[in-house]
Amino acid sequence: MSGTTKTFEYAVRDRAGKVVKGRVDATNQAAVANRLREMGMAAISISEVSTGGLNAEINIPGFSNKISLKDLAIMSRQLATMIDSGLSLLRALAILAEQTESKPLAKVLGQVRNDVEVGSAFSVSLAKHPDVFPPLMINMVKAGEVGGFLDQTLVSIADNFEAEVKLRGKIKSAMTYPVVVFVIAILATTGMLLFIVPVFAGMFSSLGGDLPLPTKILVMMSKGLKIAILPIIVGLIAFAVWWGKHKNDRAIRERVDPWKLKLPVFGGLFRKIAVSRFTRNFGTMIHAGVPLLQALDIVGETSGNLVIEKAARSVQESVRRGESLAGPLAQHPVFPPMVVQMMAVGEDTGALDTMLGKVADFYDAEVEATTEQLTSLIEPLMIVVIGAIVGSMVIAMYMPIFGIFKLIE
Repeated sequence: MSGTTKTFEYAVRDRAGKVVKGRVDATNQAAVANRLREMGMAAISISEVSTGGLNAEINIPGFSNKISLKDLAIMSRQLATMIDSGLSLLRALAILAEQTESKPLAKVLGQVRNDVEVGSAFSVSLAKHPDVFPPLMINMVKAGEVGGFLDQTLVSIADNFEAEVKLRGKIKSAMTYPVVVFVIAILATTGMLLFIVPVFAGMFSSLGGDLPLPTKILVMMSKGLKIAILPIIVGLIAFAVWWGKHKNDRAIRERVDPWKLKLPVFGGLFRKIAVSRFTRNFGTMIHAGVPLLQALDIVGETSGNLVIEKAARSVQESVRRGESLAGPLAQHPVFPPMVVQMMAVGEDTGALDTMLGKVADFYDAEVEATTEQLTSLIEPLMIVVIGAIVGSMVIAMYMPIFGIFKLIE
């Protein structure tokens, strides 16, 4: 059994003092330590990963084959650490393909390594997989290759992706509670109309007498829902499938994206998220040496909102004509005056990337604060709404009972 390959999880500290974790297949812990030593890294911890029982790998179609942004962030940081330690790009890619936890990413990295081995540039090899590696990453890697600072560029990519993962977590925390409560309210209302109201309606009809208006409305809603429930379910499923296929179509986004920014409660949050993404990605690309016009072409798409993308396109045209960057931005109300002013200062002082990073940090903090405010505001509101819906239905069902003794007499 000494030659059996096992999976080990390790933690090392890079030259910047940051802990980097990963997995690798080897025969024993000593082999893992030797491999890490060859990479110029000293292990903090090495432990065997159990692959049986509850930890056995479960493959779910549609889920297990997805390469997440977090996977790309970990890959970028590990690759930067290995290149900074003196390993060749080919060796680093080979090690990453072996040790990455994501099987689909390992497969893609193997293909990228093969392309690099036959003479393709790293950025060109990445560009062959547009569904895996975003344009921002490809262009930054290209700039790092040309400038000779690929390891620094990969660290910037990792920082950017990690910030994006954190931002998405904040968005989910803001949206999860109201969505879950809203779904529960719909299910509770539907259950009462389909199963509880008919029981009361049968009891009332056997007693005779005239029902109060609220109870009549509730009974009518129950009967209507019984007829419409199947078409509603089919319609919702059909809409979900259609939305999944067409939500990124430009014609759909032309209508949805501006509307998202105008929502009464969440509009401000969506705007801050879009501005945060725009400034962070723009600053990261400028810092990596990507040309200004090319960076503007990419960051508009990565903002996630068509309004920001259109603004970036118009600014791109203005810059191409020789105008300043901040001036055209002021013409687009989606960018707050503070963003425009800080970018103008960054242009004047030659520290545009630094200013954009500060703006992104500010709006990340704003997103977090807004998320907490929305959560604290929505929680009591949703409780009141559910209480009002369920309470009104209960009152409507029990109103006839107040006169039940008269009916019995």
